[in-house]
Amino acid sequence: MRKVIIMGAGKIGRAIAKHLSHSGDYLITMIDKSQAALAHLKDLQNTTLTQADPKSIDEMVALFNGDCVISACSFDINKMIAEAALKVGCSYFDLTEDVETTDAVETVAANAKSGQIFMPQCGLAPGFIGILAHSLSKQFDELEQVKLRVGALPLHPSNMMKYNLTWSTEGLINEYCNPCHAIVNGESVEVMPLEGLEVFSLDGIDYEAFNTSGGLGPLHETLAGRVKRLDYKTVRYQGHCHLMRFLMRDLKMGNRAGMLKEIFEEAVPITKQDVVLIFVSISGKKNGEYQQITNARKIYHQTLYGEEWSSIQITTASGICAVVDLFFEGKLPSKGYVKQEEVNVEDLLNNRFGRYFVPKA
Repeated sequence: MRKVIIMGAGKIGRAIAKHLSHSGDYLITMIDKSQAALAHLKDLQNTTLTQADPKSIDEMVALFNGDCVISACSFDINKMIAEAALKVGCSYFDLTEDVETTDAVETVAANAKSGQIFMPQCGLAPGFIGILAHSLSKQFDELEQVKLRVGALPLHPSNMMKYNLTWSTEGLINEYCNPCHAIVNGESVEVMPLEGLEVFSLDGIDYEAFNTSGGLGPLHETLAGRVKRLDYKTVRYQGHCHLMRFLMRDLKMGNRAGMLKEIFEEAVPITKQDVVLIFVSISGKKNGEYQQITNARKIYHQTLYGEEWSSIQITTASGICAVVDLFFEGKLPSKGYVKQEEVNVEDLLNNRFGRYFVPKA
């Protein structure tokens, strides 16, 4: 049995635990400071629940006893979790979209032991979207433009924001506030969040997309020198970006993340009736011709293991569970820092967890 520690028993952490437990191949230690959060998993097979609020690396080292640790925690403590994993000698995976956190994990990974990898950004965006885009880009002899678009949207928007909370509120605020990586005219640049607004239609529905931080992962480094234009944008229903600009900039709530989190969680309801939209468009020279390839898919909420899962739970948990599976199967690099682009997309889509990224007919 593969021994895994999961840090954080929130919506995504619980989904990861259920995926791995029901596979029958994993022994899980779930760690969270909240007994109420852990209680959701009290009947889960092959799972040990540990209530703890480790505030130091040494405290975490004492709790870690496994082959790898998966962080489903807020991005601001991931560096400490990675450092504890390094000390113990287990591999590390997380879901962060935060650029500084990812850079810190990469620094920790420089001291990895043989067989120990550090792989941040293993969810949807960053995560699967980068794996898909990189795979498609390899079909071209010359790259002109690479567009990545992802959105987790309520199926039935009923407020002025046309949005419901579907994942981490801290992560949402973070990606709306921080600078965004892009490549413009062949040069790596930073662009502002909530800018670059564009509109498009898919399956008869109108959407907008705009710059947000972190979703690109390290793809701007991987494709540097190969592509003229590269960007990542978050997809929302039309009108959302205008309201977020007013809130974040005109009212300066982007500087008061704690208060904004409280407002969102009091005023914007959670929904499990959502859809994840994934869209990659690549243009360039292929076999001497200027061509474009587009890959668009929608993943809907569904019932798994006897309960309703939101589509963002499905895609985020499935993404990290798939790469953990691939790690144990020897299909990833065996030491150090691992980028999402190093995952073979066919390996992922054929994986028992990665198959959830294949839309149902």
